[in-house]
Amino acid sequence: MSPTPEPTELEFTRQLRRALDESAANLAPATLSRLAAARHLAVAQKKPDALRAPSYAPVLAGTGGLLDAPRHRISPLRRLALVWPLAALLLSLAGIAYWEDLRHTSEVADIDAAMLNDDLPLKAYLDHGFNAYLARRN
Repeated sequence: MSPTPEPTELEFTRQLRRALDESAANLAPATLSRLAAARHLAVAQKKPDALRAPSYAPVLAGTGGLLDAPRHRISPLRRLALVWPLAALLLSLAGIAYWEDLRHTSEVADIDAAMLNDDLPLKAYLDHGFNAYLARRN
């Protein structure tokens, strides 16, 4: 069946309901009382509807119902538990940056010390011809 019944289906259900109402009016009172008792028993023994998972709808902070809700306080220990991973990450990143800078400074200092202890004058390193000579030599 389609979600919206067609006119022929609606007409059929109306005729069926009318026929059932007419036949129910012709039943004996004893039969009617037994049917009512059976219906009450069936309703009493009906299984509860299956529980559905709650659905949550977003609510803006300024709307009425939210203002009446009790505020949940976060304990200081829980706040610390939420903040310490971020603090550890920032501290480790700062340590890595410091270590890299120290290593780079050490490399530059080694190169400067080698240049100053070399027999060549500093002007030789600035000469483009000398760089070409070194490139051909290696």
